[in-house]
Amino acid sequence: MRKAIFLDRDGTINVEKHYLYRIEEWEFLPGVLDALRLFQEKGYLLIILTNQSGIARGYFTEQDYCKLDDWLQKRLAEEGIEITRTYYCPHHPEAKVEEYRQNCTCRKPEIGMFQQAVKEYDIDLSQSYAIGDKIRDLAICGVSNCQGYLIGENEEPSVIDAVKLGKESNVQVRKDLWSCALEICEE
Repeated sequence: MRKAIFLDRDGTINVEKHYLYRIEEWEFLPGVLDALRLFQEKGYLLIILTNQSGIARGYFTEQDYCKLDDWLQKRLAEEGIEITRTYYCPHHPEAKVEEYRQNCTCRKPEIGMFQQAVKEYDIDLSQSYAIGDKIRDLAICGVSNCQGYLIGENEEPSVIDAVKLGKESNVQVRKDLWSCALEICEE
């Protein structure tokens, strides 16, 4: 079995922007490239799981999303970083675009994308980590022994406080992806 880092995208890898899909608006968060490199050096698969309701809302198309994701893969490859796979959910229960209007099992906090990755890549959750800027990005931690890190300042203060008090199982609060990488990789 293999170990993985499950990464949210917006607010974890890049600066959170309102329904980001334009390459020229992409901005890596500080320390992200070094963190991804360190995870990779320690043998972790790098898997991105991202809700992309902007597709369902009609703000951009699935092709627009794929164009940005292709660019990201190439940009990271230039840095020697390989993303094993990106999973994305284009659905939303109140979608403007009818084909994406549904309650699905892939939209976080549902764990469908996690389950698909575990199955496809034979991942051992007990040796894996989920990292994101919203508690929904860590949903797998509540139903498995996967450890989680809530990072940044995009979550509600009450949720951050609950995590700090240990009310969310297997989840800790850290400043950013780099601090998570230092902690995980020194274990």
